Amino acid sequence: MNKQPSPRGRAVVLAYAAALILPEPGLWLRRAHSLPLGAAGALPLPTAQLLLGLVLLSAGLQVRLRALGSLLRRPTAVLAGLVLHLSIPLLAVPAVAFPLRWTPDTDGGSGLVTAMILIMAMPVAAGATVWTGGGGGDQPTMVGLVLASTLLSPVTVPLIIGALLPLLSGGYARTLAAAEPTTHGGFAFAGVVLPCAAGVVCRLALPEAWLSRVLGTVLPAASVGSLVLTYVNACGALDSFLARPRLLLSAAALGVATSVCLLSFTVGRCAARVLRLDAPTASSVTLACGMNNSSASAVLISSALPGKPHLLLPVLAYGLVQKTAASRLVRRRRSGAPR
Repeated sequence: MNKQPSPRGRAVVLAYAAALILPEPGLWLRRAHSLPLGAAGALPLPTAQLLLGLVLLSAGLQVRLRALGSLLRRPTAVLAGLVLHLSIPLLAVPAVAFPLRWTPDTDGGSGLVTAMILIMAMPVAAGATVWTGGGGGDQPTMVGLVLASTLLSPVTVPLIIGALLPLLSGGYARTLAAAEPTTHGGFAFAGVVLPCAAGVVCRLALPEAWLSRVLGTVLPAASVGSLVLTYVNACGALDSFLARPRLLLSAAALGVATSVCLLSFTVGRCAARVLRLDAPTASSVTLACGMNNSSASAVLISSALPGKPHLLLPVLAYGLVQKTAASRLVRRRRSGAPR
């Protein structure tokens, strides 16, 4: 698998630029829409959730379950990566939350901390498999980490949010607690687990000839859907910023997102060395520690906290930083492979 992540990185930057230049279509897509069904009422069409579902369905379709058989015989790397992925939020978020309390911000940076909590609580990004392939990492280990973190997310997401909720001030703590039906398991199950599981089931059920046709249709559609979702989320964040420019908030969002993301990658890399994992497996574990499903967190923020569009700024910053860090890791892995 020799996919190059750089074209996708450029496409993400173009999606951000489009959100700045032409935000109106993205803002229209962010609004609630429905399909009239006559006497039966109307079918709601949440655009962001549908686009996220398409991306995760595509990820499930690409899972080669036969390759996962070897993980059952040597599950150490997956278990270690999963424990690290679930533990890092409890280390990284407080590490930035306590310094933020000393800033002039009236809420002690609780907005930024809220966004970081909702990012770090998410499962491993499905796109990490692409970076693993580009850097010669251990693909079965990465697929196992994506699947395990996704399937466990209805339990782990509310646990992580609940553990970190005391870091927030009253206003944001109450807002996040009021969104409990969305944040506590329901979103993770319906918005993350079901689409991914549907893709896995379809791969098992479809004949090989049909599967190749479905993949040929779904994968390009999911790539486009991922970019449209990035554009829609960017429109929501940048529209709030342009309506009320807050340069200090933007700089703080970038700084906090960068700190948390780089700390996550660093912990993963150090843990891989301590566990003495081979180079391909170490690369996969490091990527899993640093790459969270920021698209899912953006959708969660939009649905659970619709009155806080500025919280999407750190999400966009984190998504950009984690792709940059993953690209750097992949380049170092490729350049070091011959030695």
